[in-house]
Amino acid sequence: MSDTALFQINTGATEPIYRQLIEQARRLVAAGQLKAGQEIPSVRELSAALAVHPMTISKAYSQLEAEGLFERRRGLSMVVAAQHGQAQSPATRAELLRPTLARAAAEAHQLGLPPAQALALFEQILAESQP
Repeated sequence: MSDTALFQINTGATEPIYRQLIEQARRLVAAGQLKAGQEIPSVRELSAALAVHPMTISKAYSQLEAEGLFERRRGLSMVVAAQHGQAQSPATRAELLRPTLARAAAEAHQLGLPPAQALALFEQILAESQP
């Protein structure tokens, strides 16, 4: 799997594409799927793979660099920052999922779905998304 295949966007989402990319990068590094020193796809490569404007990718990369997740190397491609050498603990990774699940829980309440039905749907989606 190429590194560009790690990133996906949802064009119908209310969240801007650059924010989707930032959150995905954070999760990929936290899970150890992107490791310290690993080159990330260039702006041009990722924008072509996702069919989005290069400035969108550049904005996401710049913010990730500002927060210390990515490092820019003069004349070379960006890499995952050295301090992200290993995957974070399962508890820390679970906390990254909390905001998404909180939004899903609020939507389930708004739709009047019983918790058991919402959980069953989540389990079904998890099973369907297994590689």
